[in-house]
Amino acid sequence: MKIALLIFSFLSITLLAQENKEFTIDNCVSIFNFEMIEKTKVGYQYWFVDKDFLDGRTIKMSSVAPNSATHAPHVHQEDEFFFILEGKAEIYLEGKTKIVEGYASFYCPSNVEHGIRNVGEKELKYLVIKKYNK
Repeated sequence: MKIALLIFSFLSITLLAQENKEFTIDNCVSIFNFEMIEKTKVGYQYWFVDKDFLDGRTIKMSSVAPNSATHAPHVHQEDEFFFILEGKAEIYLEGKTKIVEGYASFYCPSNVEHGIRNVGEKELKYLVIKKYNK
């Protein structure tokens, strides 16, 4: 339920800024569909809102197998938010780490080295909220 509220709030704020796109209940509500996941080497990802829906703003859920990471710490131009749904994550930011569990958030400013990995024995699931530059 909290996930749905988070996604609804993000979309509601975003919709106010859009003038040239027709929004309907069908394209404004996204319900997880396991058949539409994108598999990764260590789990999967699911785009609730992809880069093409608006102006690059996205919400993606990542699932990572125990003791794994989707990729090594890295840097990119866009800032992003992470919201841990379940599992145990090690957050990396500019050489420092912190262990967090479900219902924790992590903000990464642009051009700062960051990463996230599953350090638990169960699946890690987290949301990534990001605006890709067009």
